[in-house]
Amino acid sequence: MPAPSPPTSPFAWLNNQPYVLLTLASLFWAGNIVLARYVAGHVPPLTLSCIRWIGTFLMLWPFARAHLVRDWRTLLAHWPLILLFSLTGFAINNALSYWAMQYTQALNGLLIQSSTPLFVALWSLLLFGVRLTPAQFAGIATSLTGVLVILLRGDLGALAAIQFNRGDLMFAGALLVFGLYSATMTRRPAVHQLSLISACTAIGAVLLLPLALWEYSTGFVLRLDLLSVATLGYVVVFASTLAYLFFNRGIGLIGPNRAAPFLHLVPLFGSVLAILLLGEELQLFHLVGYALVIAGVIVASRVPIRPLRAGDQSRT
Repeated sequence: MPAPSPPTSPFAWLNNQPYVLLTLASLFWAGNIVLARYVAGHVPPLTLSCIRWIGTFLMLWPFARAHLVRDWRTLLAHWPLILLFSLTGFAINNALSYWAMQYTQALNGLLIQSSTPLFVALWSLLLFGVRLTPAQFAGIATSLTGVLVILLRGDLGALAAIQFNRGDLMFAGALLVFGLYSATMTRRPAVHQLSLISACTAIGAVLLLPLALWEYSTGFVLRLDLLSVATLGYVVVFASTLAYLFFNRGIGLIGPNRAAPFLHLVPLFGSVLAILLLGEELQLFHLVGYALVIAGVIVASRVPIRPLRAGDQSRT
């Protein structure tokens, strides 16, 4: 008689459920944007960004310590690249996105974020000469039109006056910077993912520290009340540590191509949260812009079908 199998812990079960992990990561990131808008004017955005990465590094340290001890020489040998990752993926991108939420709606930020794959494609073309197929070019043009609709709030006549909301522009700038980070990640050194994330969070916090001190000097000081503590706890535990670990684990289980579409759950979750918690109003230009962005991404990500050549008749 076979021995009964030992009970599986919920954590062990979750660790092998890529779709659940990727969905939770998207939910945590959506909550991060909505929360940043909710605490706008109460929690200093640059201070929040700095503390976020300090806390994340401390949370990851017990898991990453052994890997860092093994990988530090490789990281040091590639320090210009690690500095670029830290600057674009953790410092500038995060500070700009939190700062943008002081001036615009969470809905706008969430929908503009849908264009992230397109910024990655543009940087890949500029830096590495990765040519765009006609479908990819059409997809990028369509999605950027969607972003423009959101930036102009559906009023194409505003192009004459060119009066963008500065929060929308700042958020788009954050995504432009993050696109550079994502494109250059293809050149990452051969180290453990925990080593890379830990190093980048630590360096990112150091880079943000002068900005946080400047913000403090202006009189925008972090008040350690219940709302501030809860905000810091959420961004460190859920939006950073768990979201990154869950997303990376999901990629490890099913690959980046199948994992990438889950990022489009971020604006979906975030829109629901923004409407329910912030009382923001979903307007027609939001829907039109989001539909154009998603349509563009779908068109750009299509794999072209190669015509059958002589000798290929055996393929079905």
